[in-house]
Parts: sequence; structure tokens; C-alpha cells
Amino acid sequence: MEKSEKGRAKKDRVLKAFRHEEPDRIPIHEFYWTEFLKQWRAELGLAKDTDPYRYYDLDLIVVMPNLDPVVRPFEILNHTESETLVKTGFGAIVRKVHDFPMPHYSGFETDTIEKVESFVFGDPWDDRRFFSAGDDHLNGVGDGEILRNTPAFMERLESWYPDFTVFGTVIEASEFMVRSIGQENMLLWMAMYPEAMGRFAEKINRFALEITRSQIKAAGGKLDGIFLAGDVAYANGMLFSPSYWRKYFKPGVKVICEEAHANGLPVFYHGCGDVSAIFEDLIEAGVDAYHPLEAKANLDMLALRKKLGHRLAFFGNMDVRVWGRGDREEIKTYTLRKLNAAKGGGYVFCSDHSVPASVPGSVYDYLISLVRKSGVYPLALGEYDIPD
Repeated sequence: MEKSEKGRAKKDRVLKAFRHEEPDRIPIHEFYWTEFLKQWRAELGLAKDTDPYRYYDLDLIVVMPNLDPVVRPFEILNHTESETLVKTGFGAIVRKVHDFPMPHYSGFETDTIEKVESFVFGDPWDDRRFFSAGDDHLNGVGDGEILRNTPAFMERLESWYPDFTVFGTVIEASEFMVRSIGQENMLLWMAMYPEAMGRFAEKINRFALEITRSQIKAAGGKLDGIFLAGDVAYANGMLFSPSYWRKYFKPGVKVICEEAHANGLPVFYHGCGDVSAIFEDLIEAGVDAYHPLEAKANLDMLALRKKLGHRLAFFGNMDVRVWGRGDREEIKTYTLRKLNAAKGGGYVFCSDHSVPASVPGSVYDYLISLVRKSGVYPLALGEYDIPD
């Protein structure tokens, strides 16, 4: 299976942006909330199965294998018309009220520091992660219904590969801990048992590195990059000490980047919140691009471009609160001013996290048209241009 001409053009566009070169136009990527998609399809009069990536012919998509520490079916603990309670391969007990957008973590198998120290990891090279349909936490537990029997990673990857730039997925230690022990326990135990939690992070790092290696091998050349998720911050800064992150978390990010780069794959790192304290560390670790640069956490890619130069590519930073207000003149001014940071490449357009239901479908449709028209290189931003 080879990429189509369209797929090759998209890959060239995305990789040039990562290399801080100016492609033909700014690449476009996105993540969507389920309720937005329902609203978008209804508002635009689209079929219920219309896919926004294909509808808008976006440039990049992320595909996730089974990243559960133990590959096993969900255990359904309770199911009613109003809610479902499941236990996942992370040992997380998740309650999903069907009318609410997000799941709730009700408990964890790993609920003491002693259990953390004896945590059991399954085989990161288990073929079921890549070649078999089944239940897994990241693909099955989200803002919609609990999804069972997700199609195999390779089946999904191969369906997108010809016409899109496709990135695989790895999660680093912070994301892993949230799903296996919960964020409250994670932060509390870091304070109470810093060395034990550090050892847990190091074990996760080793597991994540092997998942990276096994995923790349399973893909057989069909991956164009790696999406590395690692939420470590909130609106006002880091969730825990930057020095603690540097000691126990940064080494894991570094070896994953090294493995990806050894296979010719760029890495973009996802992290919510304000990570200003570790931008330099992420660059040093080898991260090529950062997503999503939350405007809601007071991050501004124009200021960051001046500070960091072209050492880090940017994804996002488009404030969905502005989109949600629906004022097209405001949206145009805001968007085109921000695109000054895309001069010289190094930028992929998307929201500052994902598109929520507060954004009208017609507004999102307008945004895609705006960026397609105004994001052609060399950028001609007119009255919105900010001289270097």
C-alpha cells in the first residue's frame, strides 16, 4: 500500500512545517468532541456518519493502538439505561453517565503505594495491541458512549494512510498515571513517596519506549510521525515541580523522541495547560512540535515564537471561546493576526485543545475556508500582518 498523490502532498506539507520550512499552505489538523460532531452534522445537513477529516480533507490524523498496560476486555460492572460502569486494562473503574459528556473515575485497582510498587505491566510487544480488534481505554473511554471492540490499530491506520499524514500514539508517565492510579493519588503520592513514584515513572518510561518500538515495527513503514501525550500542567502552571519532572519524566520523553527520530519520525507532544517552565526541556529532549498551546492557559504563540524562535513547531493556540462567540469579523481578525507566527513554517492550524459543542458548525466551516484561503505561502496577511 502506497500513499496517493494527495497523501504524499499532505505528508510533504506537514513535514515541511515540522522542519520550519514554508510548504504550499498551512497544514490543518483537529480533535473533535462528540457533541460538536452531532451538532455540526445536523447544522450543515450532513449524513450521520460524515467524517470531518475526509469532509474537509484535513492533513493529519492521529491513530491510537491499545496502550493499556494489560490487554484484556472491559469488565462491565454495571449497565443501565442511564449509565455504564467498566473496569479497563489500566485497572481503572470508570463510570459513564450517558447524558454527561465526560466519564468519571470511580476507583482504581492500584489504590495504595504498595500496589504501585508491584504494578504489573503486560507485554508491550503483544500483537493484539496492533492487529486485533478489542477493548482498550484510550479508544473506548471518552466523551461519548463506552466503545467496545475497537477495530484493530492496523486496520484503522491502513484506512487513513493512503490519503492522510498518519501519526501513531504513545503516552508518557503522567498520562499513564492518571489512568492507572488517578490524578489525586498521583499528586498526593508524589509528595508523600517521591522516590517510589519516581521509580513508577521510570517503569512507565521503559514500557512506553517498548510500545514506541513495537508500534513502529507493527506499522511497517506506514507511520509518518508519533503523537506523544503527557499532560503535566493546568491553567496556572505545572501540576508538580518542574525539577521532579526533569528527574523522572523528561528521560522518558527523550528516549521516545530518540527512537522516533532514529526511524525518521517527528514527534509532537500534547500537553494541556501552561508548560512554560519546561519548554526548553522539551526542546532539549527532542520534541519537534507542541500541541495545543492552550490560549485558555494564557499561552500566546506570537510571544512564544519571539522567545523560542524556530526551535519548536506549534499546533493550535486558537481560542475556542472566540470561535464560540460566532462573530466572524472578530474570528477573522483574531485568526489572521495569530497566523503571523506561521511565517517561516513551524505551524499546524487547530484549536487550542479540541472543538467543543459551543462552536457552531457554520463557524467551524468558515474557519476552515478562511485558513485555506489566507494560509497560502508566502503568507499575505494584509492589514493583519505584523512586521518582523
